Amino acid sequence: MRALVVLSILSMLSAPALAGSPSVKTMPPVVVKTVPVSGATAVDSKLKEIKVTFSKDMQTKKMWSFVQASKETFPKTGAPKYKDSRTIVLPVTLQPKKTYVIWINQGKHNSFRDASGNPAVPYLLVFETR
Repeated sequence: MRALVVLSILSMLSAPALAGSPSVKTMPPVVVKTVPVSGATAVDSKLKEIKVTFSKDMQTKKMWSFVQASKETFPKTGAPKYKDSRTIVLPVTLQPKKTYVIWINQGKHNSFRDASGNPAVPYLLVFETR
């Protein structure tokens, strides 16, 4: 599984990103923080928004890819909105005692991109409500 993830990330990198010495500017953005935290098992079902923060400034003009793993595990959502150039907020309605699974970029759905156009590395947000 780890090799598949590494190959997936390497396939996302452009030739300029891999040429010479890598830098923050040439490497793709990554998720550095989520609210709730991925893996949380006691999230309040009254939570009204999911926040995702990236490592770099992002394209904020209606550029996002919150991707369903399945219809059953995806929350009811409103329109996403960037709080600032690195953090996007997704309004949600959650149910108690349920597992939620949300991909941040996945496969051909890779609209989360930094200011230079590099797509963010896919991130899997999984949490359970109490």
